[in-house]
Amino acid sequence: MKKYSVSDSKLVSQYKKGNEAAFEQLVNRHRARIFTTIYLIVKDECIAEDILQETLIKVVNTIKSGRYNEEGKFLPWVMRIAHNLSIDHFRKNKRYPTVVMEDGTSVFNTMEFSEDSAESLQIRKDTHTLLKQLIKELPEAQRQVLTMRHYMDMSFKEIADATGVSINTALGRMRYALINLRKKMEKRNIAYDPNIYPR
Repeated sequence: MKKYSVSDSKLVSQYKKGNEAAFEQLVNRHRARIFTTIYLIVKDECIAEDILQETLIKVVNTIKSGRYNEEGKFLPWVMRIAHNLSIDHFRKNKRYPTVVMEDGTSVFNTMEFSEDSAESLQIRKDTHTLLKQLIKELPEAQRQVLTMRHYMDMSFKEIADATGVSINTALGRMRYALINLRKKMEKRNIAYDPNIYPR
């Protein structure tokens, strides 16, 4: 980590007091790293640029509203916002992800009905809404890796790079995410029939 003559927290304090140049300095200092983190996830420069702008708007709004309290942890906080917005982008844009359980069976996905009747489309919509809800209930680290893998088709190497953990840790989180997801489904008596939801 570079040592700067003026710390991030000092610049944040100055910005809170109305010094716009202080925020500009923060952006110039960290822009490349934030952009790279986003780009690693979305793999598209235009989308990464949009998400970067969205991140900065969120940062400004949080600081100006007095809700910022991550003293001394400015960059990790901003990176978390950027990361979450990148994942949200995929959640919104990929409505029907493929989620494969740890035993290789699929859940709620690639449903092939003999015909796309109004009823079958509604069933598909309802089951995916429920799946999203169950994924939301997972611990953050597990939810993150599952989303990156199944909504964003990222390899475990890419997930490890984007989240700053080892490949083994990413694999472990994925395994626990799927085990927990299965438990949640069993608790709600949700069956997934491989004949209805083929792999």
